[in-house]
Amino acid sequence: MAADKANTANISLIEDFRPRLRKLIEVEFVLDHLNFLDNDNKDLIRTKARKESNLKAADLLIDTIIRIRPLPNGWFREFVDALSAGGCKHAATYVEDSPPCPALEAENDNCVRLIELLSPSLLGMKTTDVCSDCFAKGILTTEDREIILAECQNRGNMGGARELLRRIVRFPPGWFSVFLKSLQVTEHKYLFKELTGESTGDNLIDEPGVLMAVNEAPGNVDHMVEEGPVEAAGNSFLPEQETLESSVTSMHLDEPSEADSETADLYSGTEEPMENGKPENILDLSMPGCIAAAAESSPKAVIVLRDYQMDVARPALEGKNIIICLPTGSGKTRVAVYITKEHLDSRRKEGRPGKVVVLVNKVPLVEQHYSTEFWKFLKNKYKVERVSGDSQLKISFTDIVQKNDIVICTAQILENYLERAHSGDDDGIKLSDLSLIVIDECHHTQKGGVYNHIMIRYLKQKHKNAKLKKEQKDTVAIPQILGLTASPGVGGAKKIDKAEEHILRICANLDAYKIMTGNLGENKKEPHKKIATAEERKEDPFGDVIKGIMNAIHIHAELNPTCDLGTQNYEQWVVQKEQNAAKEENQKVRVCAEHLRQYNEALYLGKTIRMWDAFSFLDKYFDEELKKKVAPEDEEAIIKTDTERFLFTLFKDSKVKLQELAKLPQYENNSLAKLRTKILHEFTSREKARGIIFTKTRRSAIALAQWVQENSKFEEVGVKACHVIGGGGQSVVKPMTAAEQRDVLNKFQNAEINLLIATTVAEEGLDIAACNFVIRYELVTNEIAMIQARGRGRAEDSSYTLVAGEGSGVAERESVNEYREKMMSKAIDKVKKLDQEEYEKRIEEFQIQAIMEERVRTTKKKQKGMKKESPSKVKFSCRSCNKPVCSGEDVEIIENMHRVNVTPQFKELFIQRENTSLVKRLLDYETNGFIACKDCGQRWGSMMLYRGIECPCLHVKNFLVTYDEKRKNVNKWSELGIQLPAFDYAEHARSVAESSEDEDSM
Repeated sequence: MAADKANTANISLIEDFRPRLRKLIEVEFVLDHLNFLDNDNKDLIRTKARKESNLKAADLLIDTIIRIRPLPNGWFREFVDALSAGGCKHAATYVEDSPPCPALEAENDNCVRLIELLSPSLLGMKTTDVCSDCFAKGILTTEDREIILAECQNRGNMGGARELLRRIVRFPPGWFSVFLKSLQVTEHKYLFKELTGESTGDNLIDEPGVLMAVNEAPGNVDHMVEEGPVEAAGNSFLPEQETLESSVTSMHLDEPSEADSETADLYSGTEEPMENGKPENILDLSMPGCIAAAAESSPKAVIVLRDYQMDVARPALEGKNIIICLPTGSGKTRVAVYITKEHLDSRRKEGRPGKVVVLVNKVPLVEQHYSTEFWKFLKNKYKVERVSGDSQLKISFTDIVQKNDIVICTAQILENYLERAHSGDDDGIKLSDLSLIVIDECHHTQKGGVYNHIMIRYLKQKHKNAKLKKEQKDTVAIPQILGLTASPGVGGAKKIDKAEEHILRICANLDAYKIMTGNLGENKKEPHKKIATAEERKEDPFGDVIKGIMNAIHIHAELNPTCDLGTQNYEQWVVQKEQNAAKEENQKVRVCAEHLRQYNEALYLGKTIRMWDAFSFLDKYFDEELKKKVAPEDEEAIIKTDTERFLFTLFKDSKVKLQELAKLPQYENNSLAKLRTKILHEFTSREKARGIIFTKTRRSAIALAQWVQENSKFEEVGVKACHVIGGGGQSVVKPMTAAEQRDVLNKFQNAEINLLIATTVAEEGLDIAACNFVIRYELVTNEIAMIQARGRGRAEDSSYTLVAGEGSGVAERESVNEYREKMMSKAIDKVKKLDQEEYEKRIEEFQIQAIMEERVRTTKKKQKGMKKESPSKVKFSCRSCNKPVCSGEDVEIIENMHRVNVTPQFKELFIQRENTSLVKRLLDYETNGFIACKDCGQRWGSMMLYRGIECPCLHVKNFLVTYDEKRKNVNKWSELGIQLPAFDYAEHARSVAESSEDEDSM
């Protein structure tokens, strides 16, 4: 009975102090000294620590101990001894019911909090020296020292410092004064002053916007500017722990306001798990090179630049145009925020207006730059807004620019409004309205790109200004330009001189005074790279059946392919055959070529994803084709040709065989097996795995996500996968809306999803600090894409793996990209070493060339517009059955975008079907169905409801176009040199109203 009472009292004591114990226990070390727990329980707790966090594992340890029945004799004493022996003496004092007095406890919590707040500076300490002295003074155990030194060796000085800080705060009160002595002994006077507040701590920043130097800190933060909400800068030195709550209210940080939490939609929010509404980690130090000094919810923010960041920023701070070329994850955007603030501050002091536009090339980056960078740091002093094609703002872009100091937007929006101003529209924007343009991913400033269209306007005005200056006339103001990139590339160059020319052209296009690169030193993070090569499978009965079908079609259509089936070359060959057959009105070959293209796609899918996915793709295609041949009620039957019957029968006869083979795992492709092994390795070897798999097509991204979701092995190791694909409508696969993309990326940011399977839409710019592995699956493009994809792995100890099939050529092309990357670095170095006079001379030559080429293009475009033929010269016929459909005279254009035919004659030629996957609702029109040929079922376009009027909208690629008696394959309306009349809404509305009145009177 006495023993039971003692056990009950001890369990109650542990429960009472659980909130403290779970934060003070280092599970791994304590378990080594606990003999009354069996190995199974120990393994479960260790797994919890490795896969989730030490905090969760400590909870499980406490739960396990207090639930053991019967409790073994001496268990409590053994637990206390295990805590002491495992380096958790402070936890042992609580278990022994001898905690420090409330005042001492509050003082200790205050010290822990102070270490957290000043950890950005402390991470610059000479870790090995401080570690040795702390060990000698008894506030680190032998195990602590070994782990800290191993961290220094594996993850660098900052990683070791983070581990040291995490461990010393677990010691009983008194550790803080010992730590201060260690800092003094190891000659860290500046850190001692910061922690004690003797001088530096009170004068870190004299006033907002003033640069503060702490250059005596070796390798540490060198430049701070105070403004906006404080940055939460990476993993805390307590990576798995909640912050110990302090009873000293002076150290308390305010909770984020409701307004703050509602404004940051996409990439805002805490990455780490939440308990009781508070984040487990207050600080986030996972992004070295960009560290701040307090938690995000603080009313003031600190923009912090390291030495290399300040070095690359200096010319821009002097008002010069530059390109900042730094590796992904090295803080380019943070530098841009700093330059933006200094730019606006200086113009405000001079009494001049300042207006900054930040341009991005993808919609998700608008929200990311807004919520995680510009708005976060500058909202307290400047008005910041974001705009994209997905924005819900109902006022004009011109008004947004006028009412805000900083606007983040997609480049096309700015180009549209620059064009409006050029055309004389009052609701336009001029370059002179802006004082700074920041261009993200500026390597896209090349021929044909929207960035280049904007910069050509800039270059024209710059050269006009030079002429005006010579004539002693007033010049027109042009903005400062700041370009950001990690990968300017080599432009397909094979030799270093051509690569140098490519870099110079980008510099010329951006009118850059210099291209700036930085020496990151110990801050440079390169993921571990590996190429996983999969053996070619010995048997492929599924693919053999498909090839048999394709050969039967070749014989039927009298086709002789000149390349291997299932290859890109075959794809090109069969597309050419289809186009030629359409022009020749050879429907037999045309429809066979269409089916061959689908089978070729299935062969490719079978090499990269599951056979079942390839079968499902074919099955769905034939199901859709059969539906086209079924007429709606009250319509005449749609005719099937002999060739179509042959093709449908061919698939039907092979369907069961394909279905059976698709279920046999022994014939799956080996690349998929390699991918499975790699994913399982990442999720079992990392404490918190979070990764991205890049794949070539939308279809493979969706299929791979389904494969992961349906595989129980992945579920067992905690994989939560989802796909993200592009939003363009050029693919047959339904695109993702910007809102859907944002939702998925937000879940990935917040760890609701830990495996993202993406097409190249996610390669550039997306910043997920906790992403620690990247896999490119059977995908190689160019050196820029390789650098960008590799850079998505932002966390320390990241990995980058290329999974490639043997003989696919993927690994070889990756080697070429690595060579090009080295060539790119050498070319940049050569450009930087050019004499400034020589550099400016070559830049000017390229700029004049670009302006002249633009003038030639503009002249040709005007001449082409003047020569546009009458629409009557163009005839449209059904691409499938060659039935004449209409003349160009029957087609009108809505909003310079939609080509419609609303004639009564045309209405008699098509049937209308509902398309559940095509549902668009915009301001004035909506599309919710498609139109198809009444005779053969070939789709012609969509049915659009425009302001109450049904308008059949034509997709030109679905027609055979006859122009001046010559048949043509046309993919875009812009390829036709005809001037279509604008849709007269008023006239058509009257016509519809009159016909309705006639029907009512009958």
